[in-house]
Amino acid sequence: MWLFALFIAVPMIEIALFIQVGGAIGLWPTLAIVVLTAIVGTQLMRAQGALALSQLRESFGQLNDPTEPLAHGAMILFSGALLLTPGFFTDFVGFALLIPAVRRAVYNWARSRIQVQTFTMGPQGPQHPYHPEDDVIDGDFTDVTPEKRPTHPSVEGPSGWTKH
Repeated sequence: MWLFALFIAVPMIEIALFIQVGGAIGLWPTLAIVVLTAIVGTQLMRAQGALALSQLRESFGQLNDPTEPLAHGAMILFSGALLLTPGFFTDFVGFALLIPAVRRAVYNWARSRIQVQTFTMGPQGPQHPYHPEDDVIDGDFTDVTPEKRPTHPSVEGPSGWTKH
């Protein structure tokens, strides 16, 4: 239900903000601001995304819990989608998610509400023996595809594009 309310409230907020800002500064400056925030937001998202990717690689390299870098990467991706969406409210939320302190606060809030049952990584985790012979299926086959006959007369012979 809250998602439905969000899909109704956000466009209404955006329309109200467009009307207010457009009335205060005019149509063309309002449109210029929307396009400029999309361009600047894309550049900031690239920089923050590269940083998050390097943190994720570092986490994997040191066999640390990758949850936080993955969550930061997801929030940066969501931020980029918000920044590309025309509007002032979505731009505000998108720019806010590009700030590492805001992302950390959102991550901590989500982490306090989500209960992870188990997480193991590295050699101490459960090991399942791999038996490559279990994946091999030996068999014979015969091609039973019926021979196709052309449905139209050929002037120069088969075209090479069909199997006749």
